[in-house]
Amino acid sequence: MLFAPGRADFYEKHLSVFREWHAAGWHITSLDWRGQALSGRLGADPVTGHVGDFAPWVADLTAFWEEWRNHAPGPLVAVGHSMGGHILLRAAAERRVLPDAIVLVAPMLGLNPGWVPARLLHPISRAIERLRGTSRPAWKWEQGPLPLSNLRMALLTHDEERFQDEDWWYGQRPDLAVGPPSWGWIAAALSSIREIERPGMLEQLELPVLLLGTSADRLVSWRAIARAAARLPHAELVAFGPEARHEILREVDPVRTRAVGAIAEFLDRVAPATSS
Repeated sequence: MLFAPGRADFYEKHLSVFREWHAAGWHITSLDWRGQALSGRLGADPVTGHVGDFAPWVADLTAFWEEWRNHAPGPLVAVGHSMGGHILLRAAAERRVLPDAIVLVAPMLGLNPGWVPARLLHPISRAIERLRGTSRPAWKWEQGPLPLSNLRMALLTHDEERFQDEDWWYGQRPDLAVGPPSWGWIAAALSSIREIERPGMLEQLELPVLLLGTSADRLVSWRAIARAAARLPHAELVAFGPEARHEILREVDPVRTRAVGAIAEFLDRVAPATSS
């Protein structure tokens, strides 16, 4: 199993679910995107999450996949969270990465507000990028104690202990911290979303895909996730409501248990793990 983390993410946050998947027979591998976690930064400062184009990330995933698959026993499945889910789905739709099955957890297939189409948001973001500067942060950011942590928790999870685990990792490895995205990142994200939205892009993907999303997500568009599920030929959708925020796999136990169980049931059907 290859895990693709989200924006400003790092694999250490997900060790708990990795342990469960490993106990179920999966060999787990994850990667850091360039410009995130301990892989340096691409912007003008050490915290802003910047990229000018998502294509290098798709190429990075492709290169990593090609090397990894030659040393990994099958079946081969890929799990992507948020931005990682976006990059994974785009790479699969472009036939660069073709696992036996794909799981997308709160994938970034649209940005909020979800009722505004990417084709309208994209040119607006390009204009702001030219005005404000491509590598400038889109909003002010500070790392610190409450109430800042409360604001972030209101976006990510209802589970305070799992939320605080992220801060614990920042204490152990301060260089993991990534702040807000740059205006260039926002424009690049919308450009890549439009690529996925092109007619026929998802309809040609003949792979089993499980999507998990929540209508209460304030970071990515639930509408876009539901649209993608309807377009994919072999998709299944697990829907959550106000009980779940963006980090579904780091939610309170009832939500997390349902999500992990749905993933296990899906993989047992389409690409069961081997215990060797």
